[in-house]
Amino acid sequence: MLLESISVIIAYVISFGVTFFLTPLWIDYARKINLLGRDMHKVEETMVPEAGGIVIVTALVFSLFYYAGVQVVYWHQERLMTVIMGIIGTLLCVAIIGVMDDFRGWKVGLLQWQKPLLTLPAAIPFLLVTLPRTLIDIPFFGQVHVGVLFPLLFVPLAIVGASNAFNMLAGYNGLETGLGIILLGTLGFLSFMNGQYIGVVLCLIGFFSLCAFMIYNWYPAKIFPGDTMTYSLGAYIAICAMMGHVEKYALILFIPYYLDFLLPLRKQMKVEAFARVNTDGSFEPPYHEVYDSAHLAIAVLKRIKHKVFERDVVLFILGGGLVISIATILVYFFVPWF
Repeated sequence: MLLESISVIIAYVISFGVTFFLTPLWIDYARKINLLGRDMHKVEETMVPEAGGIVIVTALVFSLFYYAGVQVVYWHQERLMTVIMGIIGTLLCVAIIGVMDDFRGWKVGLLQWQKPLLTLPAAIPFLLVTLPRTLIDIPFFGQVHVGVLFPLLFVPLAIVGASNAFNMLAGYNGLETGLGIILLGTLGFLSFMNGQYIGVVLCLIGFFSLCAFMIYNWYPAKIFPGDTMTYSLGAYIAICAMMGHVEKYALILFIPYYLDFLLPLRKQMKVEAFARVNTDGSFEPPYHEVYDSAHLAIAVLKRIKHKVFERDVVLFILGGGLVISIATILVYFFVPWF
């Protein structure tokens, strides 16, 4: 038991270490190849290296390969290697879509309809390793036997939905990374309470990678995660939820993303999340109406304090994410009929 615990801790160290040491190297390389994006919330024109998600995906893959290898060699968990390969396959497929979007640039990236269409086949590797599972825990109904509908319907819906949803709430220094930390930390805790050890390990591997990346992504950001991270991390979070058998709680945690989908619908999705920046770096709402969670944060904060800055907006949204996280945990413990 002690040896297994040490091996898992090493997986977390690998995830954190690879991200921490490779991110500066990627920052330098991205500058050399001119893979830069403008930081829209700085007064001066600031160009920041993009596609930092490449580093995070690399860290996840290294950690997962190590963890699976140890489990096979020392504890003969051959089935686990098959599952990990399915997870890595889906993760890499989604990451490729994100890379395509990042290298094309956010102004000329993939079209809205192309993103869910491309992420659909990316679910196939993970779908194949979930074929034996036939039960799903549905809110208010409990465990329901759905047969092959779980791998053939629910898995693709989860991968496509989560990867595209996680890409919506973005554009501010540290926001995507911070929300990912909250989501994975919460799902890891719930997976532990649910007795799903593999779900805990998967969540914490992602958690520690994001913690290392946050060192460089927090205000003022030295690197942007890009769509490479948002798409692949969204898919990874969906996978973690399914492996931890906590899918219905993930639905609660994604409330901010539902909001970020519904608000811009009122303008046929033809609005941007970016704020209007004053000469002193403070923010003003970009529109008369609220069309994004960030717009809502600015509007609320403007009623509390005279000047609102980027860190205020990010901390406000992350605070909202923490509140939803706590509420989700309370639902787990005190609302058994959910």
